Parts: sequence; structure tokens; C-alpha cells
Amino acid sequence: MPPDPSGHLPLKPVDLQLLLALAEEERHGYGLVQAIDEATGGLVKLDPGNLYRVIKRLLADGLVAESERRAAAEPGSERRRYYRITALGRRVLAADLRRLQALVQSPAVRAIVQGWAT
Repeated sequence: MPPDPSGHLPLKPVDLQLLLALAEEERHGYGLVQAIDEATGGLVKLDPGNLYRVIKRLLADGLVAESERRAAAEPGSERRRYYRITALGRRVLAADLRRLQALVQSPAVRAIVQGWAT
């Protein structure tokens, strides 16, 4: 039986963004920083130290793994490590997105949003 994703919920916002970026494609650290910056309109900015602490934690939790992929013919690419989302990471991401979707669709949230829009 696969591990239960509920033990990893709720995801921290930065974890959610990182898993979303890796769900699109395998990426190296700088590529993750760029993808997260773009996806959040610059609201979430990761410095390298914080990024690699998050990656290290997600690796330990089994949500991401180091990929065998290496960029071809890019200067310095031989040092780049690429990361991918794992099957458990996909299940956790999906579960957290369902949780957030239910929250956003709740009557209380709808009432607040509609009240603020007027």
C-alpha cells in the first residue's frame, strides 16, 4: 500500500510552489527559482540557501528526488542537479490542491470574497 499523503498536509506555501513547478517538468535549482517567481508574479522569491533547505527537506520526505537528467552542452551544466517530483509527491500535491479547492469553494470564503468585492 502506498504511503498516505495526509501526513504531509497541509503543505507550506513554498513547498506547494516547488511541487507545482516540478509537476510541470524536471528542473535544476535556478530553474525552480525562476519558475516559482514567474508563477507567483514575484510574490515568492527564494534565495539559494532557503531553496536548498526546502529541497533537502522534500528529498528527506520522499516528495522529490534527484533526477538523472543533465543539461547538454550548457556551460556549467555538469554541476547542475535536476530534481523531479515523486509519485508520493504527486499524491501529496493533489491532496493539498483538493484541500485548497474545498476551502476556496466553502460558503464562508465565498461570503467573505463577495462581501469584499462590493
